[in-house]
Amino acid sequence: MRAAEDAVARLRAGLAGVGVKLPSLRIDLVSCAGDEPTPLVDLGRCSLETATRLSVQLEAAAAHDS
Repeated sequence: MRAAEDAVARLRAGLAGVGVKLPSLRIDLVSCAGDEPTPLVDLGRCSLETATRLSVQLEAAAAHDS
């Protein structure tokens, strides 16, 4: 569970660093239930503006890596 919390925190910070905020970013609690929990990160819902900003950042990163 701690690794999942760390992953969410790192993702939130990384996205904030490029001006993107996913307001619903969290750990999916249902995935943590049961005998062998396998936490999933729920990226959640976002506005069209946020989706566009995220796309721009991903495209820029892809172009930089090419």
